[in-house]
Amino acid sequence: MTVRELPVLDQPEAVACCAPLASTVLSEPDAETLARQFAALADPVRLRLVSLLATAEGGAVCACDLVEPAGRTQGTVSSHLGKLRDAGIVVSEKRGRNVWYAVVPAALENLRGALAQR
Repeated sequence: MTVRELPVLDQPEAVACCAPLASTVLSEPDAETLARQFAALADPVRLRLVSLLATAEGGAVCACDLVEPAGRTQGTVSSHLGKLRDAGIVVSEKRGRNVWYAVVPAALENLRGALAQR
């Protein structure tokens, strides 16, 4: 029997025992925001950069200090950070010639909430 042939919806025990996965339906604007943010995180380098920023002791990190841990060039790291900034996952601040980045806690919480059962 293929997946297409499984009569999941016809099984009363599946309906009776399983609660909905979410309590509310995403609004269209929320769905668009989350889709943009999940797309930004769908790259291993960007996901690692978010992890590095989220665990940074001071809360913000200079882009130049992310080059070595990311294992990429300055230009590549800056490009990835720009995509994360455009998605609203990180914020940046120019300090002299350097740009510092920090995660947006609310954005990470929204992403986490979208994946969690409510």
